[in-house]
Amino acid sequence: VQLQAYGGGLVQAGGSLRLSCAVSGGTLSDYGMAWFRQTDGKEEERDFVTAISWNSVYTYYADSVKGRFTVSRDNAKNTLILQMNGLKVEDTAVYYCAADPGWGGSYYKSTSYDYWGQGTQVTVSS
Repeated sequence: VQLQAYGGGLVQAGGSLRLSCAVSGGTLSDYGMAWFRQTDGKEEERDFVTAISWNSVYTYYADSVKGRFTVSRDNAKNTLILQMNGLKVEDTAVYYCAADPGWGGSYYKSTSYDYWGQGTQVTVSS
């Protein structure tokens, strides 16, 4: 399975961005999905942002993004979406999408995910 994240960019604080993650070589509905992010200075640590079950019934968010970010998926198009509104300077990071065929209780742990996209940079200016 290959994942490709895109849609990042430079935006002013308070603005919006929409990230996408295209999945190929597999069927999206076979995987629980998540977004993580990594900031400068935290080379080996990716922070949980949001996760979504294979059927979209369950979604989870980090407290820092709750109410501002929305995760969704279109299994027919093999695409995962992250709509980010009300962006803050502290949201600046490289954002990664991830897939886990055995998705469950440890959805917030990066080590639970088997497949990763290459990351897309999001920069929020003040």
